[in-house]
Amino acid sequence: MRAPPAKRRILDNMHNSAGYWQEFVEFSELTDVGLRRANNQDSKACMLAGTELDFFRRGHLFMVADGMGRHAAGELASKISCDTVPLEYFKRPDGSPPAALQMALEEGNRRIFERGTQNIDFKGMGTTTSVLVLLPQGALCGHVGDSRAYRLRGNRLEQLTFDHSVVWEMRAVAKQTGAEVPGFIPKNYITRSLGHDPNVRIDLEGPFPLVAGDTFFLCSDGLSGQVEDDEIGCLLSCLTPAEATQTFVDLANLRGGPDNITVIVAKIGDLRTVQNARPPKLPGRSASDVVHPIIWACMGASAVVGAALVTTGKVLPGLAASAFAVLLGLYAVAKLTTGNSLRKWRSKPLGTGPHTSTICQVDDAFAAKLAALTAQLRESANNQKFTVDWSQFEKRCADAAKARSAGDFVSASRGYCFAINAVMAELRKRRVVPQPADVLDQD
Repeated sequence: MRAPPAKRRILDNMHNSAGYWQEFVEFSELTDVGLRRANNQDSKACMLAGTELDFFRRGHLFMVADGMGRHAAGELASKISCDTVPLEYFKRPDGSPPAALQMALEEGNRRIFERGTQNIDFKGMGTTTSVLVLLPQGALCGHVGDSRAYRLRGNRLEQLTFDHSVVWEMRAVAKQTGAEVPGFIPKNYITRSLGHDPNVRIDLEGPFPLVAGDTFFLCSDGLSGQVEDDEIGCLLSCLTPAEATQTFVDLANLRGGPDNITVIVAKIGDLRTVQNARPPKLPGRSASDVVHPIIWACMGASAVVGAALVTTGKVLPGLAASAFAVLLGLYAVAKLTTGNSLRKWRSKPLGTGPHTSTICQVDDAFAAKLAALTAQLRESANNQKFTVDWSQFEKRCADAAKARSAGDFVSASRGYCFAINAVMAELRKRRVVPQPADVLDQD
């Protein structure tokens, strides 16, 4: 039966557009050393599937890693993670994506640990690692440490990963016991990292179903420690991925930039081509590649034995053997029909995420917060006698104020963000940034 005209058009467009599996997501990435660190120990990786088949097998991968260790050890640990995990994940074409991601993270852990044993300066080094994989079946997360993966849907921001930190572990216990978490516990003490020990427990979360317009956000704690969840959600609502990444870095730096800052924003576009497409057949695979030869041998042997038993009058044993052959045949047909294990894991959700949920409303209060930040930014720059071309800044602020007066808080918020970006871009060129004490804090 031919597909309905509308669906047929979608499929025709899909096959005529060689890169459709890439175009369904718009993403941007950015990393910054911050204001108080001599080097950047964060790393990141964004790897899109190269072909339609790769997309259905393994999807698109995004990851953030925040290294820890003396000298350059943390920088090395995060780099090894971002070099190893994508390569190991994509080079395992068979089996389910969660299994491949688990093995890739374990291999990353092994390589970092082994490298740490080869040099006294690298001993004990480790890294947080948060991986997001976008597949036709949904979003899958692999996670160790306190870097984070979020999803914004509508005005609700959800944290998909669990922070492996002392504070979060104590909160989990407190929920069960009704106890209070002491306020003096440092937020940045983590309980798990990749490479610190020969074995590590890895969290797998998902798949989380995809909806057009979903925005996923990965970040190191240099961002999440300076920008609140409701602010993250509002900025993701207002800005394109490229605009958002720059604004996040600017905002974290304006609030002191105490750590390296790394962010990735990935926004889901039109899903119709993916949802209506059938997974491509695996090229060059024989029946023995898809179904193990032992299955074929058992099926043939059972059929022969069943027929022999029936002809010798042993009807019941013969029928049992024949039924077993039929079952094996049905299994083989099912394997040959699907040709892969892409959809097996969809019915088996992993993890317990999302772990937090925050309603993010772009309203007058949020626009007012950004307006106050722009005012303090200018005051701070003037107090420090920075030479800045304020014309673009003033225009952006005036347009934003006009939009705010008209009740268009999204446009107002965008305008204030662009004003901040304009000034910060000039100050970066001059290698100066307003003192954190002079700018708006998170409260």
